[in-house]
Amino acid sequence: MEVRRSARRKRTVTARVEGDKVVVLMPAGLRRAEERRLVTDMLAKLARSGKRRGSRSSDAELMTRSRELSRRWLDGSAAPTSVRWVPAMTTRWASCSPGSGEIRISETLRDVPAYVLDYVVVHELAHLVVPGGHPPEFWELVRRYPRTERAMGYLEAYSRVLRSGAGATGSGGPDSPGASGALGGPDSPGGADGEGMDDLIEAGD
Repeated sequence: MEVRRSARRKRTVTARVEGDKVVVLMPAGLRRAEERRLVTDMLAKLARSGKRRGSRSSDAELMTRSRELSRRWLDGSAAPTSVRWVPAMTTRWASCSPGSGEIRISETLRDVPAYVLDYVVVHELAHLVVPGGHPPEFWELVRRYPRTERAMGYLEAYSRVLRSGAGATGSGGPDSPGASGALGGPDSPGGADGEGMDDLIEAGD
């Protein structure tokens, strides 16, 4: 995220997406506390404007979507045994256990734009193909998904909103101690804007 201050701005605060980051434009001379409040408000509005429910209300639908994503972007090389929603996690958006083929997605992501959820799923699917950390070959797989950078930016902004208290998260980490692949969550910045998110949101005093 980037904050830009302008002496020409008198009252209007604007938040917009530029490439892979969120830019907040505001008048120069504001107190830091007021800046923080306005930034939090703008990020919350961007997150709300980007919310879009897809067909993801059940674990079965999530599993079906995961198989489609594996076929489309990973040549079907990732074959999860289960993909399911789990209670909100404070430090990660999702996790997987390559040994068992299980993937767990945080409930916090139920309402994000579809392309963001798809990125998270592709990220975890890639861990099934390249287990153990995030080596270059892992990212080569993940970046086959064309909206990777945009989704990472969205998650970065969303994590700021959640950490600021504008959203809520649950406690805990992966529900299985064997999880070796995990995608950073609200307390572990991940990264953008994207489809479903307004290009421009303004707030005046």
